[in-house]
Amino acid sequence: MKIVLAAVLASTLLLLPLPAAAASPFGLELRGGITTPTGDLGEQELESVGVGLELTGMYRFLPHLSAYAGWGWYHFSTEEDMLGGQLDPEATGYCAGLRFEHPLGHTSLAYILRVGVTLEHIEVEDDEGDLVADSDHGLGFEAGVGVAVPLGEHWRLTPGVRYRALTRELADDSPAPDVEMDLKYFAFEVGVARSF
Repeated sequence: MKIVLAAVLASTLLLLPLPAAAASPFGLELRGGITTPTGDLGEQELESVGVGLELTGMYRFLPHLSAYAGWGWYHFSTEEDMLGGQLDPEATGYCAGLRFEHPLGHTSLAYILRVGVTLEHIEVEDDEGDLVADSDHGLGFEAGVGVAVPLGEHWRLTPGVRYRALTRELADDSPAPDVEMDLKYFAFEVGVARSF
């Protein structure tokens, strides 16, 4: 499935017209940081800090507007035992959307606005890393702001914050009915972006 999605994305990007600017419209960004949930996951209280990592590819089709798509992993922990043991929920999956980047006054800095959708699932692992509960993939959304700090001709540092939300039904092996889970959190990240 991942290979099919990558092939479709690559084909789509190759068919889009290139902008007139001499610089390449393609870019990659690796972001990592901490997450802060805005509420509980079902009836379980999440710890106040989690971690996340995401890799996205970008294609600039207007001078200040890019399309992006990528894959991310976000790890959380419960403050109490969940499903009979100390377990760690994770949200993993894909994201896609639009990213607006515009110079900030007459400086070399730029501000970034982004909005998009996510296609993620929530899985719960025990302390040995074994999967004990999982949801199907479903749509969520994200929105964020940030700053681009140039580090040379092709590199930029991109600190920022995003709000992400996902609602899924979590199923485990027990006969109990599936439980609806709302995972909403802020991600405080620092990224490194490279244009090609």
